Amino acid sequence: MAYFEYQGKSVYYEEYGQGEPLIFLHGNTASSKMSGLLMPLYAEKFRCILIDFLGNGQSDRVENFSPDMWYDEALQTIALVEHLQCGKVSLIGTSGGAWVAVNAALERPDLFRAVVADSFDGRTLNDNFATNLLSERKAAKEDTQSRQFYEWCQGADWERIVDLDTEALLQCAEEKRPLFHKPLEELKTPILFMGSKEDESCRHNIEEEYKEMASILPRSSVYLFQNGGHPSLFSNAEKTADVIYSFIFQQEQ
Repeated sequence: MAYFEYQGKSVYYEEYGQGEPLIFLHGNTASSKMSGLLMPLYAEKFRCILIDFLGNGQSDRVENFSPDMWYDEALQTIALVEHLQCGKVSLIGTSGGAWVAVNAALERPDLFRAVVADSFDGRTLNDNFATNLLSERKAAKEDTQSRQFYEWCQGADWERIVDLDTEALLQCAEEKRPLFHKPLEELKTPILFMGSKEDESCRHNIEEEYKEMASILPRSSVYLFQNGGHPSLFSNAEKTADVIYSFIFQQEQ
């Protein structure tokens, strides 16, 4: 167990394996525990670093989440890299963590070797985001398996964390806040857009969106699975690990 300080609060992280540093960025209402399940697929080839963003998992709690949480979490990611002093690192961001990864690389391209952005909507939230979010969260709270997942990730106060996350996301959607704090076209870090065509948690035209983003980024790739749920990092775990390994090690040393 290890912590670093960010704006007067303690942020939890843990490490597995050794080699090229690779940071896993969890999605909304999740925590590093999810990524921990994947370590047998990555720890033999990478120094894997898992973070709990503030307000989640084993990190300090917050009074509320910013509607710009994916930018704030990008700053936490940057602070972690500076704390580790391990040179350039690669990022895997899944679901909400994908926006975090892109924002971090836009903010500090000097720190990042490659980015994998997995299972997210892209440049904007889908048109029915708020309606779908409310429906999804209501159903999840009434579902025993979902409640157990939240508690496993967050602990006994999981319901408050889920509610705060929902409030922040709804505000982000209502105010149509930009999801990236700098133009995507400014991204210099090589990026792989990854997902599944069957992912019901993402926009229905995910292939079109990914290809449009890739068309404006010369150092980009797209990999979409025909099958699998949300996110592809888990629903196609073994194949995803192979694709990510190849992508990262294709980049310049």
